[in-house]
Amino acid sequence: MGWRGYLRHLDYLLLAATLGVVAVGIAVVYSATYQDVEGQPGYYAVQQGVYAAVGLLVLLVLAAIDYEHYRRWQWALYGAMVLSIAAVYVVGSVTRGSRRWIELPFFNFQPSQFGLLLLTICLGAFLVDRMELLGSRRITAEALLYAAVPGALVFFQPDFGTASVYAVLTLALLYFYGTRWTHFAVLGAAAAGAAAFVLGVLPRLGIEFIKEYQMERLLVFVDPGRDPSGSGYNIVQSTIAIGSGALTGRGAEATQTAFDFLPEHHTDFIFAVIGERYGFVGACVLLALYGLLLWRALRIATLSRDMYGSIMAGGIAVMFLFQMFVNIGMTIGIMPVTGIPLPFVSYGGAAMITFLMMVGLLQSIHVRATADPRERRARR
Repeated sequence: MGWRGYLRHLDYLLLAATLGVVAVGIAVVYSATYQDVEGQPGYYAVQQGVYAAVGLLVLLVLAAIDYEHYRRWQWALYGAMVLSIAAVYVVGSVTRGSRRWIELPFFNFQPSQFGLLLLTICLGAFLVDRMELLGSRRITAEALLYAAVPGALVFFQPDFGTASVYAVLTLALLYFYGTRWTHFAVLGAAAAGAAAFVLGVLPRLGIEFIKEYQMERLLVFVDPGRDPSGSGYNIVQSTIAIGSGALTGRGAEATQTAFDFLPEHHTDFIFAVIGERYGFVGACVLLALYGLLLWRALRIATLSRDMYGSIMAGGIAVMFLFQMFVNIGMTIGIMPVTGIPLPFVSYGGAAMITFLMMVGLLQSIHVRATADPRERRARR
């Protein structure tokens, strides 16, 4: 396919929605941090813009590559994913009790974020190569074990938030693969039993499977007023910020952000900044852009020329939705605080580049699905 055909078959609504959310994110990062670095009001926003530019370039490159090539290299990519996540335990830097990043000269590499893209590609290929086992308990068990290796490595960093994204992504890929609903029912019951055992039985036996701060987050989620000046401080300040924004926001008078009452205002709690500065209207604009992005991703899942593309596109759509729901939910008190970033908006190079790479994969699926039949025959 020539470059004209490639450009003709891009999903421009998906691209527009992505660019819109990225632009909103950079603007909000600037408004949240322009007082954070003395003499450099645009420090974080410029860095976020650089990450976005790199991500957009990679997006276009990935869109031009036929995603079927990844299927041939699934085991090599899977090995690279597991090894990179495991390498964090050896050479990773510790931040706030977690070992998640590998410090590079110009960039802090977070293998667990990049691993989400690789798990989508690798597990999707793993499932498609075993279509004859569709509906069997064996393939469900094998897929869970396949994803459990990188997921467990992420969980014990510890990074419960990202590990939960791995779990949801795995279930989404299994769903679009066509796994029977009874398998999901059994998994749900098993998860509920495991949670009861970990939260109720193990602590009585003196075994702390979950870290103390993670347990405290769950308790604060149940009762936000439990420790308003300590473990509950973040969620209390977040809900105050969002509530004070009312319909159209407070603009420059957003005191929760300006006076640093709102913690992590450019990362985990950036949606609270949107709520305070731009109000309900600003939040609705962002959600509308997200809605357009999710619609196009799900549409690509239905248009895909093959099951491999459908599984990956559907998995990416569900993963985006889950991260949006959890991040926004924790800022308004309906989800526990987990540290999951808001896609394309929260500050961070690893997350931004990975999210844009996922959009590039979606574009690759769309281009091959809508290409002229003569072009598709020529490739065969």
